[in-house]
Amino acid sequence: MRHLNLWESRSADRLVLSFEAAFDSAAPAEDELGPIFESLERHAGEWMPDVVEGKRERKYSRNSVWKAFNEMRGERVAVIGLCRTQEPALDMSLHLRLPPLPSDIAVLIYIDSLPLFAEEEPCSRLVEMVREWALRYPTSHASAHSSADNQLADAPNFGRDNEAVWRDGFDKVYELCWLNVFGSRLVETVGRERMLSTPAHLVEELPNGSVLLVLRPTPADFASEEARVAQARAHVHLRPELDFDTVLRTLRERSAALAPVEPRFYPDLAPLLSRLPFEFAISERQRKIAELNAFRPPEPEEWLPAALPSDVENPERVLSDYDDLSEGLVAALHTKVPSIFDETPESLTDLDFYFWKESFPKRYLRDLIDSHTAPALGAYLGRTLVRRLGGTWVPRQKLEESQVRVGKRIWLPFLRARRYMQSCEALLDYSLTQFFREAERHRD
Repeated sequence: MRHLNLWESRSADRLVLSFEAAFDSAAPAEDELGPIFESLERHAGEWMPDVVEGKRERKYSRNSVWKAFNEMRGERVAVIGLCRTQEPALDMSLHLRLPPLPSDIAVLIYIDSLPLFAEEEPCSRLVEMVREWALRYPTSHASAHSSADNQLADAPNFGRDNEAVWRDGFDKVYELCWLNVFGSRLVETVGRERMLSTPAHLVEELPNGSVLLVLRPTPADFASEEARVAQARAHVHLRPELDFDTVLRTLRERSAALAPVEPRFYPDLAPLLSRLPFEFAISERQRKIAELNAFRPPEPEEWLPAALPSDVENPERVLSDYDDLSEGLVAALHTKVPSIFDETPESLTDLDFYFWKESFPKRYLRDLIDSHTAPALGAYLGRTLVRRLGGTWVPRQKLEESQVRVGKRIWLPFLRARRYMQSCEALLDYSLTQFFREAERHRD
């Protein structure tokens, strides 16, 4: 059963829901945790999980949940995962702490993507689900909001170190999300009357003393000016010592950081650069797109107007050595870069991406890179020029002088590979992709 991996999604944002509460670990799991799943089944709708992850994946059912719970139950903790096989992708987990630790449950849900919650009906169902959970399980704090905005707010630390977070929890209103549940203790700290008079779309006092607060009908437009003003106004109401203009300015800065940036990448490198932003936190992607839009690699200098004559006694043996180097690279990387077998421009782009993602020049020993990886890459790059551009090898005793003739230019793939492997920055400055495209332009 193959489920969708939400973390491979290229969506601009996600909804994240966090709910932490106490529960009775002495009661049978089916009785104590059943209400969570009953409410989930009633209200999730289009994002309802259909896969339960234990020691193996099973089709969602209540029985599958209890099997996974028993499989994943340790001495002190148990973890249950839920996901989906169809869009929207979902990553949902239940983390339970068991005696002798204090018994509590943490539910964390990521739903892809945030625009699913642009209409009021799915938002109302989500609010009702959280309301039912909060009525059944005493919680100190719960929230639902934009994942990207939460990252910019440094949730759940909010500028504190981990020790302070573990010690104090959500002991004051550090931030207001689209949906919030404030436990009775925090309500009393803020002042119940003040909490209940918060300017918001919904403010509801629950029978157990906690308060459910929803800022606006939907979360999808959280970054709009109207939404930010409402967020700042409610936050300052609950924290009167804060300055409204300062809070609003911070929120506007976060909105600006998340504003979509149209990709305008350097054409030769667009297939590579378009993949890089998605390796960063979702809150950083627009900034990375802007940075990569401005990136211009230096013009390739690893070429000669005329060939140096071959100075090797046995060219066939040298070319066989180049083939061995290239095939060694294929053998080493074919599981991580399957397209390496093809020796195409796309293969070179996949290699560029792999080495960049791995921070290869930083993570591996310099002696290994200089003696094995760079020569193997040079041989592979040269062989791709020969195979795809009709190039001809001109071998030399000194490896970095070995050449491939393409049209009227003489290209130096081993020299390019050595420069390419000097640093993580060099992987973009001296990419294999750009080198190939430049040679391709001069083929005729």
